Amino acid sequence: MPDLNPSGSDEAAPSGRSSRRRARHKRGRGGGGASRHTHSPTYAAIDLGTNNCRLLIARDAGESFRIVDSYSKVVRLGQGLASTGRLSQESMDAAVEAMRICASKMKSRRVKRWRCVATEACRKASNGEEFLARVKAETGIALEVISPRVESRLAVMGCLNLVDTTKDVSLVVDIGGGSTELSWVDVRKLRDETAEHRLHRPPISAWASLPIGVVTLTEQVPEHDDKTVWYQEMCDFVRKTIKEQGCETRFTNVFQQGRGHMIGTSGTITSLAGIHLKLPYYQRAKVDGLWFRSADAVAVARDMGSRTPAERAKEPCIGEDRAHLLVAGCAIIDVLCEMWPSKMIRVADRGLREGMLIGLMRKGQKPQKVATATLPTEPSNGA
Repeated sequence: MPDLNPSGSDEAAPSGRSSRRRARHKRGRGGGGASRHTHSPTYAAIDLGTNNCRLLIARDAGESFRIVDSYSKVVRLGQGLASTGRLSQESMDAAVEAMRICASKMKSRRVKRWRCVATEACRKASNGEEFLARVKAETGIALEVISPRVESRLAVMGCLNLVDTTKDVSLVVDIGGGSTELSWVDVRKLRDETAEHRLHRPPISAWASLPIGVVTLTEQVPEHDDKTVWYQEMCDFVRKTIKEQGCETRFTNVFQQGRGHMIGTSGTITSLAGIHLKLPYYQRAKVDGLWFRSADAVAVARDMGSRTPAERAKEPCIGEDRAHLLVAGCAIIDVLCEMWPSKMIRVADRGLREGMLIGLMRKGQKPQKVATATLPTEPSNGA
């Protein structure tokens, strides 16, 4: 496996046999649009977070991109980090194995350029550098540890076309395993037809990184039998953390006046949407881009907070792996809806990885107008 550096690299030249086979295929398709997409370069994005390792491989399709492969694995890299300050041997083993699978997929798909990032767990762990060196040695992938600011920007890039342009401010919420990124996007600049925007520089007026995510909050506020009290303890901890970060008054007047809306990019909000829709299994096509009433999102969140782990696990869109951590995300969503009231939440099953892919594919291109969305009279899919 060749070295995979964060900045990416050109793919190796194909063998003569491979070149001839690909040329015959192209001639056979007549050089049409489908063939161009088939033979366009492949790009990859890896997000190694506190709880999950995720990979997307895609081809440029003009104004968008087409996913050709993906991978997601719960590795629990940050498990126990809050108490020990270190990544455990077990979690590192699981993460390295997941990264090895990612490397294999990238090689088989002949990826041309890539970006592979690590977030909160590797930022905080005292043995983070040691772990990164092991990943490089065993998989060939050089992980780039990104800052919370960069993490926020990439998440916004990934879902910018879901912004409601009738509002003035959009709060993009990315709940991770170890932290929660909040980005306030100036929608007025997106509406300005005389302004040029670069997708890799979205108009973020303010941002904050809360040092709590579904893993860290679950560990800091352990579950106990009195579910009502436990859920309230979590919400109180979230409020306290927001005030400690000094962001509790940012654009609150805008939201209270009905001129703001929220976009949720995390697994928490997509899970809540799937539960609300009573999906028999998670269906991205029905969740991504959904307009979700905030009141419904909070109602589902509080219902999940009142259940036992076994009861939560019975939900098709959750399962046993995520039942333990879901309530922490529910508490975060609940408090954010309270502090930044928005009638609707736009659900985004996209974010950091999609933002990286957009950055890779559009690097060096001229500024362009960002396509955005407007709020329908009634939400789709029954939300």
